[in-house]
Amino acid sequence: MTTIVAGMANTDEPDLDEVLTAVGPRLRALRTQRGATLGQLSATTGISVSTLSRLESGRRRPTLELLLPLARAHQVPLDELVDAPETGDPRIHQRSFDRNGVTMIPLTRRPGGLQAYKMVYRPGWPGGELEQKVHEGYEWLYVLSGRLRLLLGEHDVTLSAGEVAEFDTRTPHAMANPGPGATEVLALFGPQGERIHVRARPARKG
Repeated sequence: MTTIVAGMANTDEPDLDEVLTAVGPRLRALRTQRGATLGQLSATTGISVSTLSRLESGRRRPTLELLLPLARAHQVPLDELVDAPETGDPRIHQRSFDRNGVTMIPLTRRPGGLQAYKMVYRPGWPGGELEQKVHEGYEWLYVLSGRLRLLLGEHDVTLSAGEVAEFDTRTPHAMANPGPGATEVLALFGPQGERIHVRARPARKG
């Protein structure tokens, strides 16, 4: 559609109304991809079911106050809600962020349940003495490249590319990159009580 602005045709960028109109179908697509109901989304965001329904149908104009909790619930950047790829695009558009000096690239969008990340540890990270910490949940690590030192309770092991570790995060643990290069890790984080079952080789019989 061509938008007429001040007597001139602008075919390059949609106007604000067109952008906001596209938000509703995008919200509905994100929710259905997650398999969530309006009731479940309402419980997560604190936004009423009727308001969510009107947002998705375009009968309610989206505001920042409404979009922020929805972006958090869908685990997507806010700008993706208003300028996302076309509905139905199956690709995950990765946006990395830094956490305590580790580059993290989210590979999943569904809130709750298992979360997958690609994590990049710089050489020598974190530096200084390691402090083991605990928290709720379960963690599974696969080293893609480099080496990862893992302190787990009384254990002190160094994992190389292709090796896997799985542990309850209520066990004191800490990680470091002993170098010499960067370390890339595929990590799955499970909530409390949800385990990731991995078996490297069949159990011996007898």
